[in-house]
Amino acid sequence: MNDTPDDNQRIALVTGASRGIGRAAAIALSKAGCHVILSARTTGGLEEVDDEIRAAGGSTSILKLNLAHGDKVDALGPTLYPRWQRLDVLVAAGGILGRLSPLGHVPTDEWEQVLNINLTANWRLIRSLDPLLRRSEAGRALFLTSRAARKIRAYWGPYAVSKAGLEALVKTYAEEVSTTPVKVNLLDPGPTRTRMRAQAYPGEDASSVKPPEDLAPLILKLTSPDCDVHGQIIAAED
Repeated sequence: MNDTPDDNQRIALVTGASRGIGRAAAIALSKAGCHVILSARTTGGLEEVDDEIRAAGGSTSILKLNLAHGDKVDALGPTLYPRWQRLDVLVAAGGILGRLSPLGHVPTDEWEQVLNINLTANWRLIRSLDPLLRRSEAGRALFLTSRAARKIRAYWGPYAVSKAGLEALVKTYAEEVSTTPVKVNLLDPGPTRTRMRAQAYPGEDASSVKPPEDLAPLILKLTSPDCDVHGQIIAAED
């Protein structure tokens, strides 16, 4: 971590911030005045985002975090608390696609990896960061889901199951904080020009789908202190 925000800045943490939707969210939150904690598995991409935000006058901290390492995710809240005592925004954008193949052909370790990163890591994030979100006057948590959780197709098993589980997880959390100022939602971004999309649809013309930056206004709306939406799945195309 490498910067100190102003006292009146909202503190935002973005996982998967080195590229794709996470990167777009981090830049948008910074432009909206947040101090953004950039988190991802590798520091190279994070440093590029950090440079871009700082060049535009924003402030950031870099926090290397591999979502597959549960003990590191568990330590996140205790790591952030001494410095900021609260968390105003969480955008959980980190995730993986996994193998697209018949269920019987999915290796055990790949099944467990997808479920661990897309589902269990988000449970760990909730467990670790909930106390900090509750200390905010307007805590906002936003998790990325996919229509694959509801529009079931062959060969998408691990990913679809992980996102269906994530939706149940986040809706449960939303119920548990319903009497607090914290607002929790899921964003279904729809077709978006990301590395994961290219992996799933290798023959697709990337220019035929929207860039991640097009999601910025909706992300800002759902993480704003003024947002009163709670416990919902918001589809970008709606």
